[in-house]
Amino acid sequence: MTATRRLPTEEAAELLKLVRRLAAEELAPRSAEAEASETFPREVFRLLGEVGVLGLPYAEEHGGGGQPYEVYLQVLEEIAAVWSSVGVGVSVHALSCFGLVSFGTEDQKQQWLPDMLGGSLLGAYCLSEAHAGSDPAAMRTTARRDGDDYVLNGAKAWTTHGGQADFYKVMARTAGEPGDRSGISCFLVPADTPGLSADTPERKMGLTGSHTATMRFEDVRIPVERRLGAEGEGLRIALGGLDSGRLGIAAVATGLAQGALDQAVAYARERETFGKPIIEHQGLAFVLADMEAAVQSARATVLHAARLKDAGLPFSREASIAKMVATDNAMKVTTDAVQVLGGYGYTRDFPVERYMREAKVMQIFEGTNQIQRMVISRSLAKDDRGTITHA
Repeated sequence: MTATRRLPTEEAAELLKLVRRLAAEELAPRSAEAEASETFPREVFRLLGEVGVLGLPYAEEHGGGGQPYEVYLQVLEEIAAVWSSVGVGVSVHALSCFGLVSFGTEDQKQQWLPDMLGGSLLGAYCLSEAHAGSDPAAMRTTARRDGDDYVLNGAKAWTTHGGQADFYKVMARTAGEPGDRSGISCFLVPADTPGLSADTPERKMGLTGSHTATMRFEDVRIPVERRLGAEGEGLRIALGGLDSGRLGIAAVATGLAQGALDQAVAYARERETFGKPIIEHQGLAFVLADMEAAVQSARATVLHAARLKDAGLPFSREASIAKMVATDNAMKVTTDAVQVLGGYGYTRDFPVERYMREAKVMQIFEGTNQIQRMVISRSLAKDDRGTITHA
């Protein structure tokens, strides 16, 4: 990966060098075959857990890496530049840990967080339902209190790591009717709980190494101690993590675009027409220049939002902007990468056709880019904030 980086500490710089080496030596050689065979790379997540990548943005006291989001998102970029399915998986795992980190009791954190952040347990996030994608308050999955337990019934669609995760962070209705935002609660459900099952993974256009499945809850009984926060706080927990999740996907999209650009530049330097490398033909050189500008613009937007988050400042609007800009740019850059390679770009002999297929979903999950535009415009209507702070 050719991106030039300025990291806040020497430790962070060494971390990025380690991840870049792992990506090149361990991830890149496996990615094409795993994606072609639609094989979930569980051993890769174990490796990333062992080196501390899965818990990077969380506190060291519970087994995390204690790194700021500015660093964590650049780690995601390095991974996604060679294997987007894994980059998405790392982001989803971090999101699945958010509820426990932010709303769990100290006993809950001590009991579960070390294994979750240490990487021995892989997480998944169950919010969307088939009829309620961008409107989570319309969910119908229920959690009925029965003594010292809750009994969950319903189905959750589009679950990344569905059928592969070790635990599921689940939003379910404990009161009210669909549409009632105050009747939703959050639970941590172990994968081996009786009554919990996964449908056959979705047959997707891209990210085929990342399994996405509907999770079904049929009288799934879990103890009260596995509820995170109070009853009715579930939607707050869910939405509280989405801004960070959007930054994760924005970083993955930026890494994906960088990987496509790297492939296109390497090809353009080697391929010759009319007696010279095609990168020296102005028509194609300008396409590459626009691709580079798009990648760098996306990265700057993502890091701006991350630095606001790290400073404890509002960043919801900026997270939506970053997600929208980075994913739209990734779609454009990967499409152009296929064009640069010409007929070869359309074959599976080169990875850019896969990158193009993978970029499309980045505009859809973690809130479609139409939803991001709604979030941004509503934010503009509410306030005229402009904060100046020092580093």
